[in-house]
Amino acid sequence: MEDLTLLYEIIGTLNAPKPLPRNLQEILKILDSEGMERGTITILNPETNEIQIEVAQGLTAEARRRGRYKLGEGITGRVVETGEPMVVPRVSQEPLFLNRTRTRGKEKDELSFLCVPIKINHQTIGALSVDRHFQDLSLERDLRLLTIIASIIAQAGNNLLLLDREKEKLRNENLQLKGALKERYRVGNIIGNSSRMRQVFEMIQRVAKSNATILIRGESGTGKELVANAIHYNSHRSAKPFIKVNLAALPETLVESELFGHEKGAFTGALQRKHGRFELAQGGTVFLDEIGDLPPSVQLKILRVIQEREFNRLGGAATLKTDVRLIAATHRDLEKLVAEGSFREDLYYRLNVFPIYLPPLRERKTDITLLAEHFLEKYARQNNRPTPHLSQSAMDMLMHHSWPGNVRELENVIERALLVCDGDTILSSHLPPSLQSRWNAGIAQEGSASRGSERPSLAAQVESLEKELITEALIATRGNQSAAAEYLDTSLRILGYKIKRYGLDPKQYRGK
Repeated sequence: MEDLTLLYEIIGTLNAPKPLPRNLQEILKILDSEGMERGTITILNPETNEIQIEVAQGLTAEARRRGRYKLGEGITGRVVETGEPMVVPRVSQEPLFLNRTRTRGKEKDELSFLCVPIKINHQTIGALSVDRHFQDLSLERDLRLLTIIASIIAQAGNNLLLLDREKEKLRNENLQLKGALKERYRVGNIIGNSSRMRQVFEMIQRVAKSNATILIRGESGTGKELVANAIHYNSHRSAKPFIKVNLAALPETLVESELFGHEKGAFTGALQRKHGRFELAQGGTVFLDEIGDLPPSVQLKILRVIQEREFNRLGGAATLKTDVRLIAATHRDLEKLVAEGSFREDLYYRLNVFPIYLPPLRERKTDITLLAEHFLEKYARQNNRPTPHLSQSAMDMLMHHSWPGNVRELENVIERALLVCDGDTILSSHLPPSLQSRWNAGIAQEGSASRGSERPSLAAQVESLEKELITEALIATRGNQSAAAEYLDTSLRILGYKIKRYGLDPKQYRGK
């Protein structure tokens, strides 16, 4: 009757709505209360053929790390290899008993050791073992009981595997849906799902098929050239040339020649006829970047191209017809330039037929995560290495930065972080010192106004990194402190002390 009560309690524990490792830990505690001490569940790694402790009662983190066996090694290794249970009546007299965890030998009483296989679909995946104080008890009865418990655990594990397969199927479906959404919120190489960027995507799709002149406005680094690319390659001119001209990079004396070409002898050094960009782009698109830097002497000729679709080469008398679409971009305040008289008002109105404004990154911070992950994948692929993930602390630092250089600055930051990171996680320490100093200065101002220095002490920086590493371990192990201690290669006692010191709550990471 006592055995039935015990089995009923174990089944109830396994069915509790908690993670399986925690339920298994509870089962080992129940067995411990019944005199079955040091309960241990070991699992076989099929890739390495190594058996390691998954859950244990009364063992330190270091003892669990030591408890590793090759297939066929020791009592546990033999049970997993053969799939048959084993009983060691007296541990001290059994040469096969390895005591790999080094937790036996200090007891006054002789110990017995029982180990039974855990099987799923007739395949042994691990073992359940306990210690018993040697006395006139029925070890056969204990063995039968442990065999039943192992079978119950195996069934729960099998159910979990089925759930995992179902979750994997749902995860794959979710990834497909996310892929569809990503394409919906992505035009060309422009990435974003913020409301501001969705408006930009809508405007691109609305105007791409037309021949309207486009003016793209926004700060440097926001991606104006990418928008121009998206418009051209989604238009009916996509098979024709797409020629880009950065006006800010051209000397004023060469702008007219570059855009419209010149005849032989038009000026000193003009040894032969040269075709200009508008001539080379026939049937396609010309993208004039930094149109606000266009010299006044050339502005009238650009206006003529827009209105009359014609131009003359420098030094030439023949009028050439052109069929091009004009896309212009600028980060400058054209209205102010018009008011100052340095930019033609009539050209401004001809360019401003369909303006597209690209918001700075600080106004679309919900896109930072998406952009950072995209750049991580991009540069990881270029460097032939696995894609690391961003720690929460690093992401917080990115989210709080003002990004004066916009998306271009973020891309450079992520590329640098990937190059200096040797592990699988980008930490805040991998980000540029400029971001760290601003972040630390903000923390220092919030936490201690008395220091009078923006740079935190060495001890403060070490504590910040230690807290970040512990947080990442808790996230990776879903708040399981024992697993987190193993993840960090430290003891559960030290980890518990650090968690308490930094005010962390492992419970909040269980669902992450």
